[in-house]
Amino acid sequence: MKPTKAAALALALLMLSGCASAHLDDGQAPHTLHTYAPADRKAMPDLTGTAIDGRPIAVHDYRGNVLVINTWASWCGPCRAEASDLSAVHTAFHSRGVRVMGVDADASREVGASFARRHKVVYRSLHDPRSVELLRIPKGLVNPQAYPYTLVVDRQGRIAAARMGQISRSELTALIEPLLGSPSRPTAGRTGMSRTG
Repeated sequence: MKPTKAAALALALLMLSGCASAHLDDGQAPHTLHTYAPADRKAMPDLTGTAIDGRPIAVHDYRGNVLVINTWASWCGPCRAEASDLSAVHTAFHSRGVRVMGVDADASREVGASFARRHKVVYRSLHDPRSVELLRIPKGLVNPQAYPYTLVVDRQGRIAAARMGQISRSELTALIEPLLGSPSRPTAGRTGMSRTG
């Protein structure tokens, strides 16, 4: 094997190692959690585009809710493992103003849609195959080349927590509970979120 091909293979394996196992303690992928006090929270960029269902989707659609943004891809083992927990949180906390929005990195929107059907994903996902939108997330919060990762956004549109690696229902619940408080009163229709980043 030529050195250039070997180097490319090694890089590819390194990037995919975060998805090699559904276990949190496999020792292969970084599993980190950072939470931020209100004064230290950065604004969540208004990721926008087309969802895997073919309709428009944007972060500002969820303004006023506690928003969980989860990045995933169909080939990622931990992404498959956590999908049911994310759906469970979306459903269980929906009446309290919590929403989950996925960001699918698959090359094909149809592949992402098939994954969502197969795993009974109940929330919508932005299709971002080239990570154009994901690269707008403030630098230093997550490794944008490793899946999955999850951001928890407060009702004011600020990033309150960033989690690298698979997240469980209990861990996610513990992150969103302190953010619930009293729901804000959104105006009729969609409310805007400034596009940053």
